[in-house]
Amino acid sequence: MEGLSVSGTNLVVYVHPSQSKNVSRAILSELSSLLFKFNETFEGVVLAYDWSAPDKHARILSGVHPYFGVRLKANLLLFSPKPDMLLEGKVVKLTLEYIHCIVLGFSSGVITDEDIRDEFRYKRKHGEGLYVSKVQKRHVIKVGTVIRFVVKSFDVEILHVSGSLIPTHTGSISWLDGDVKNAITDSNKKKRTQPDGEIEVQDRGNASRDKYSLNNDHETKKSKKHRNA
Repeated sequence: MEGLSVSGTNLVVYVHPSQSKNVSRAILSELSSLLFKFNETFEGVVLAYDWSAPDKHARILSGVHPYFGVRLKANLLLFSPKPDMLLEGKVVKLTLEYIHCIVLGFSSGVITDEDIRDEFRYKRKHGEGLYVSKVQKRHVIKVGTVIRFVVKSFDVEILHVSGSLIPTHTGSISWLDGDVKNAITDSNKKKRTQPDGEIEVQDRGNASRDKYSLNNDHETKKSKKHRNA
């Protein structure tokens, strides 16, 4: 999935003197406050971090509250989706008007009906709404489906992604990545029914042929009995 990157950066964390006995905890608390928020400095949402403090010396800041600064080296995992990037999300709600999914477990993604390509038609089956492809009947999008979609815009205030399923390389990931491969494999095989009730399967990439009998044991015994008679 696009939109994810790791950024190496140098930071200075300012620690209150009351926390001087446990500086590591103070640093972790400060870094944790950055999580799942859009940070303008890093131009993305901080999802995870690791850090080290190569310099054991801290610089004391003068003032009413004499904080001291600790220099760190940190690696930050950032989520910064841009238009035309491909994202993946799990569908949590689906109606005739829109598809709502969750990206990376925290960001909301919505694809409205005008951004769903005409290939898909909405229908209800057993009380459940779903989108079914008119071209590939096995290509289905329903609640629980993980979809791949194109980013239209990203609201950094509420971490909301507006997406599109117009491009043909978007849709259900299980179908895009799985069934397409199976379809390619199946297209390399040729089936032919023989007069004796057998199916001959020939792989175009292999000159050998395997035959599989369709006759069951009952039919085989019956034919032997008939010959003996």
